[in-house]
Amino acid sequence: MTYSLLAVGSNAALVTFLLYTLAVFALAWLANKALAGKSFMSEYFLGSRNLGVWAFALTFAATSASGGTFTGFPAKIYTHGWVLALWIASYMVVPICTMGLIGKRVNQMARRAGAITVPDLLRDRFGSRAFGLLATVLIVYFMAFNLSVQFKSGSVILQTLLRDVPVFQDMTAALTAFGNNHADSWLVKQLTPQHGPVDWGYQLCLILFGVAVIAYTTYGGFRAVVWTDVMQGIVMVAGVLIMLPLALSQVGGLGKATRELAQMTPPQNATLQLQLSEMGGSVPKEAWFQSADEPSRIFWSTHDAIADTSSNLVEVRCMEVTSPNELVRIRESHEFFPATIQNVELAAAPKFGANEPGHYVTAPGPSQSSESGFLPFGIAISFFFMWALSGTGQPQYMVRLMAFKNSQTLRRAILTVTFYFGLIYFPLVIIFCCARVLMPGLDHEADSVMPRMAVLLTTNAGHSWLAGLLVAAPFAAVMSTVDSFLLVVSSSLVRDVWQRNIDPDASEKTVKRLSYWTTVVVGGIALIGAVNPPQFLQDIIVYVGSGLAACFLIPVVVTLYWPRANTAGCIAGMLGGFFAHLSMHIWGMLTPGYSFAKPYELFGLSPVLIGLTGSLVATLAVTLMTRPLPDDIIRKYFGKDEPATQTT
Repeated sequence: MTYSLLAVGSNAALVTFLLYTLAVFALAWLANKALAGKSFMSEYFLGSRNLGVWAFALTFAATSASGGTFTGFPAKIYTHGWVLALWIASYMVVPICTMGLIGKRVNQMARRAGAITVPDLLRDRFGSRAFGLLATVLIVYFMAFNLSVQFKSGSVILQTLLRDVPVFQDMTAALTAFGNNHADSWLVKQLTPQHGPVDWGYQLCLILFGVAVIAYTTYGGFRAVVWTDVMQGIVMVAGVLIMLPLALSQVGGLGKATRELAQMTPPQNATLQLQLSEMGGSVPKEAWFQSADEPSRIFWSTHDAIADTSSNLVEVRCMEVTSPNELVRIRESHEFFPATIQNVELAAAPKFGANEPGHYVTAPGPSQSSESGFLPFGIAISFFFMWALSGTGQPQYMVRLMAFKNSQTLRRAILTVTFYFGLIYFPLVIIFCCARVLMPGLDHEADSVMPRMAVLLTTNAGHSWLAGLLVAAPFAAVMSTVDSFLLVVSSSLVRDVWQRNIDPDASEKTVKRLSYWTTVVVGGIALIGAVNPPQFLQDIIVYVGSGLAACFLIPVVVTLYWPRANTAGCIAGMLGGFFAHLSMHIWGMLTPGYSFAKPYELFGLSPVLIGLTGSLVATLAVTLMTRPLPDDIIRKYFGKDEPATQTT
């Protein structure tokens, strides 16, 4: 039996998942009650700056562990193998860099300024309205990309869980019929992606996920996000630690899995012309086909297709399995679709590792070029710095740093989050290297490998109800990131655009209403942006993370630690980092095969290092050529007295 045909089992997994979702809404309701009698802006967007160790550590970790962690990152492991352990290795030092480098100073300065957002802090530190607005524009720009891919991730996860639920199947069938009957309508045309027909199951799950996460974030605010992050952080690590022994036992041990990976070669895209056995038939997505020649070739359909009613011929986009050991296993364990292959047209070979055994166990080296391997030497070095530096430069993490209670909380949280990341990321590499062996044929839809693996492992183990908990782990990661991003964007717009520039005397009732509606509208726009999502979300996440770091890291560090820093220098650094980073992608667009994953690599280095270099040079040069800030501002932020509410 193939995993594509596995039922979750008597809806037990769905019940488990629904109970988890109800718990999220219960926490949002309690958080809303906590707003009573407190300053709305400080409580709604920062939780009154009173987070303890566990709340601070888990909300920070859960925000970092996004849809990329459980959707994009597993897809990369599945596609490229063991080298992803090196690709993600520096994540273990992210807490030290992000929390240790700037945590205490961000918290101190935010308290002195009364800042609620990062643009708020930058504006007050330099007394510059323009600087605050520039920071807001850049945050909204990058978050727009990230929110859309996170919405996609949540929808893919939910679709995998619901795919065998009869009610969901009926609703999807009804929507599919509607789409077929109204194929020429404006709505259906907008929903139709370039690479195939509308996936109505995805669209339905997108609405369900979007409404749920927007509702609880809007209603509960920052404290709801923190409380749900604590629960979601526990669910995430529990899910990973349950999947690890299940994956190892079912693949036959880590040694066997690695030996299998060493013999595998990447699949190849193809188009088949099929003769169906029944007139007027159709070919479903994820069906297996076997050629009549010896040795037989094996293909896996990546899209639905309908046969021509006159000839009963159909063209189907597929992937061909090329690994000898995979071919043997598939012939023994899978059922093949009844059709005769008339013609095979191969597409371009895979970018990395075509017909080369060892692709999934190869590490980078000085002799490896960007064309022959996924992670050449220069990019490996770049990524080691990228995760730590990009995490330090991202506003959604800085907001968390404004909210912890005292310095002891910060020190303990650094250790907690470091240990937590070790429990998440290294096991994920092992689990999804095993997935490459257990679940062939998912390269066309690798972003769905995590929830599919959860269903496969729990069904094979005879505990299908566990699928609900395991699927809740990536779902929790996505929800915790989406709610954080929503609050970062809405707080920037309400606080930094409306309250600080348009209506400084706005009443708390007005600010409250604006905050709710802004969160809803921003979430709705992100939901619409996910209607036709990018194929590989991890590439977008890397673009956003590296772009935010290029813009914010250097200006924020000099803001916190260099009294000589001034407005002109920091604005120059922010814009210099942005345009240096963006220029690598624009340059890459001029070359064939551009994607977010393949920008131009100057000196073989990732755009994040080029952006940071541009930001640093611009900041130092312009600062030293322009006047310093007035002495009263410098004394306010670099005087010896600590804020009364900050314990050191």
